[in-house]
Amino acid sequence: MDQYISKLSPAVDYGAGTFLLVVAFLSILGNAAVLVAAAWRHSVLKAPELLTVNLAVTDIGMALSMYPLSIASAFNHIWIGGDLSCLYYGLMGMIFSVASIMTLAAMGLVRYLVTGNPPKSGSKFRRKTISILIGVIWLYSLLWAVFPLLGWGGYGPEPYGLACSVDWAGYQHSLNGSSFIMSLAILCTLIPCGVILFSYTGIAWKLHKAYRSIQSNDNLPNSGAVERKVTMMGILISAGFIVSWTPYVFISLWTMFHSEGKDSVAPIVSLLPCLFAKCSTVYNPFVYYIFRKSFRRELRQIRICCYQGCWDAVSKMTGGERSEENSRAQKTAEE
Repeated sequence: MDQYISKLSPAVDYGAGTFLLVVAFLSILGNAAVLVAAAWRHSVLKAPELLTVNLAVTDIGMALSMYPLSIASAFNHIWIGGDLSCLYYGLMGMIFSVASIMTLAAMGLVRYLVTGNPPKSGSKFRRKTISILIGVIWLYSLLWAVFPLLGWGGYGPEPYGLACSVDWAGYQHSLNGSSFIMSLAILCTLIPCGVILFSYTGIAWKLHKAYRSIQSNDNLPNSGAVERKVTMMGILISAGFIVSWTPYVFISLWTMFHSEGKDSVAPIVSLLPCLFAKCSTVYNPFVYYIFRKSFRRELRQIRICCYQGCWDAVSKMTGGERSEENSRAQKTAEE
């Protein structure tokens, strides 16, 4: 049980808990707004946009299923729930993190295939096709999350004691642990990142070629500007995810080879990359808000609709109360 006692000072624990509380609030609020806006316009939602919805689901899922346990543990200066909750936390973390990076890779690849082609060519990505792709992503993520439960690899506490993840230290201790971690690194990190890099590099090259070939056409630059904006949005979302998780990956790799002795990672050093990685669930809605005028418009419409709905409900309630008072007064007068 000592492995689940915080290796940090109470002040640092309270600070980490407060930080995660803010991150959880912003993540749930922002991604809920994305999902509500998508539901608002579901009838006109384009097939590739379902991947954006799926990314919001992974982010809000991580915030709802994991952050409350981390926050409660930080404020209690000990990991709550022991081995069982550690397995649960590691399982949820694996599912949502793998689903996130695979969704980003799929978004980049779909955008690459669509960019620079006539509008009608995008019809090959039907809702059914994207829905099947999303289903495959979740099955793939679930498969990797279940492997440690079946005996390949494992989950364990982070060095600072207030979170659980892949047992990175197991790399040195057994072939089982090392083979799982290497496979995870290649199939769930390096290859998806390579797809993202290839996709957006290819998109940039396509846009560059298209811009040079249509400079004399007055009609196409507007569509090119839209594609550039959508591409920039995708690049920022993907880059934000990779930047957020890179410090954590670096610390995890260090832990794989230096889990004991003087070269082992200090608890406070292992905490900071974990907190930074959790910020990856926050910024996507802000990117959408900045780059997508339609998203801002939808949020305004939803806000106005909610305000009017609440006002109508209050009016009906007050109107009903007044009618009851009038009827009572009329009965009293008749008596």
